[in-house]
Amino acid sequence: MKKNIPRKIHIIGSVGSGKTTLARDLSTKLNFPFYELDNVIWIRHKSGDIRRTEVEREDYLKTIIDSETWIIEGVHNEEWVSNSFHKAELIIFLDTNYSVRTYRIVKRFLLQQLRLEKSNYKPTFKIFLKMFKWNRHFEEVGKPNFYKKFGKYSNKILVVTNKRDIENYLK
Repeated sequence: MKKNIPRKIHIIGSVGSGKTTLARDLSTKLNFPFYELDNVIWIRHKSGDIRRTEVEREDYLKTIIDSETWIIEGVHNEEWVSNSFHKAELIIFLDTNYSVRTYRIVKRFLLQQLRLEKSNYKPTFKIFLKMFKWNRHFEEVGKPNFYKKFGKYSNKILVVTNKRDIENYLK
């Protein structure tokens, strides 16, 4: 019997866990639009990013989650995102090894500095250092908070520690 493909997917994980890469890959494979939560928070401009108001942010996210198909990815698990976890048919929790994420943060920064990888933000040294802080915070605070708030959706959470987990799930 063939597995039904979920039409609403929320991917969560720390900085460097592979959220954007996975969202992009699934978007191409399934032909679903994907959205980065950072771009729900920020309006991107060449002259500098502008933070959406809470109302604008929540309205924009509501528009996304009310659509027929979507892939949402981001580190956020605060209250304003809770509806996307509720409406998701599949929640992919990327639990990539801490040292792998650390390596990816360094690699990403170097590639961005060499202009070999695009970014939605200006990749400054200050942001680079913050990414290590965010990575540690996710490990110590974000992950336990996610399970405390959204563990009730355990029937639709897929914990992924490596690429094989996703490949096995999609087979």
